Amino acid sequence: MNFIETRGNDTKNLQEVSFSQAILNPSASFGGLYVPKELPQLGLEFVKAHLNSSYKELAFALLKKFEIDIDDGEIHKALDLYDNFDNPKDPCPVVKVKEDLFVQEQYHGPTRAFKDMALQPFGSLLSSLAKKNNEHYLILAATSGDTGPAALNTFKNKEGIQVACMYPSGGTSDVQRLQMVCEDGANLKVIGINGNFDDAQAALKNLLASSTFKNELHKHNIKLSAANSVNFGRIIFQIIYHIHSYIELVKQNEISLGDAIYLIVPSGNFGNALGGYYAMKMGIPIEKILIASNENNILTQWINDGVYDIRGKELILTKSPAMDILKSSNIERVLFDLFGAERTKELMENLHEKQYFTLSTCEKEQIQAIFSAIYSDDAYGSSKIKEFLDEGYLMDPHTATCLKAYENLKEKPLKTVMYSTAEWTKFSPTVLNALNETNISYADKEALETIAQKNNAKIPESVQALFSANVIHDTIIDKEDIEKEIINFIQ
Repeated sequence: MNFIETRGNDTKNLQEVSFSQAILNPSASFGGLYVPKELPQLGLEFVKAHLNSSYKELAFALLKKFEIDIDDGEIHKALDLYDNFDNPKDPCPVVKVKEDLFVQEQYHGPTRAFKDMALQPFGSLLSSLAKKNNEHYLILAATSGDTGPAALNTFKNKEGIQVACMYPSGGTSDVQRLQMVCEDGANLKVIGINGNFDDAQAALKNLLASSTFKNELHKHNIKLSAANSVNFGRIIFQIIYHIHSYIELVKQNEISLGDAIYLIVPSGNFGNALGGYYAMKMGIPIEKILIASNENNILTQWINDGVYDIRGKELILTKSPAMDILKSSNIERVLFDLFGAERTKELMENLHEKQYFTLSTCEKEQIQAIFSAIYSDDAYGSSKIKEFLDEGYLMDPHTATCLKAYENLKEKPLKTVMYSTAEWTKFSPTVLNALNETNISYADKEALETIAQKNNAKIPESVQALFSANVIHDTIIDKEDIEKEIINFIQ
């Protein structure tokens, strides 16, 4: 299967590229993204065929449907990394929390967040391609808290790979920050930015598109790629767990094969939602995808009003920081799939130049046929964390936002899967304040131990070890100095 560009072709790039080309060089014409030329159709026969498959078997089957140009041995090697999760047979269990509500727990990997589900195998594939081609790559990552630790973990000490990871200083939890700044791989560089996630992501996109930066890398015989969900190598692995959700409900006798379900996704960079969208397009019976945002509710406005408007908007720092994003990259892939390259280019250029775009009434209706959206504030999230723990289920603040969609957006009495994208251990002060109904400033270590003791909850060894680890990376700079800092790193 070949890949094409969301904003059309500028004649400098190939008209179509292979999967391996798209993940090695994710920068497409006019600042766009790569997408599959067509999506494979799965339907109920695919689901039925994999009711007794392991997660790895399901993943392998889906990758083969995409006809990716990767050797089977390398695919199996990448998928074997799921063996390092809490339960190798079920790396993202689907847990029933109400009669019609299920949580897919996506945080059972090495860095305790859903990014492991995609970045563990993706990192293996990208590293194997670099080694096979005898090439040296610089991998850029911008993070709101979870992509960074997962990318650093998967690429640590990989041959032919260097990683530069940018995060907003003060914009992540302590655990997330420690997971990054304490990583000791010789091929890793972690950079704190005086700014927010949008600044970090903008810097990444600018570097991917910068000819001067690429020329500097060329002098050192280094090529450029990215670990963010701008890279389709991330997205392809994010489709799988939505299919797994559906299969799990069938296996648990909660639905019959062919019944439709709702998905609820915390907003973020829209990669998780995009994976669900592609699963729906490929024939999985998904009634609708419900998008839950925090007070940075740009996506709510886009879906409900057809307007993406960040004029004069300042990022609000919330208790669900991985969702503190104003520009969600992966809406572009949805726009392309629905409206084509010419319209996508027009809309995205408007967003870049004028800080907003407006859909037509017809376009808005097409979006609303697939997505519904709502947002909540920190007080709501805190109340839900307490409510659910009182009932025996411990969740993080991002998962709590999903409950707003569950309570308000369902139009039919269908079974619903919501996605828990991070373990409570990454946001323990917020969780402890929610449980105690206070607003006290706790250190992460104190909060972790208090919650674990009072609720018989387990703190993973990898998290406990962070508090005695040495800080390796202490660089914090202005966004204007990022390119210079990274060039110094590769030299």
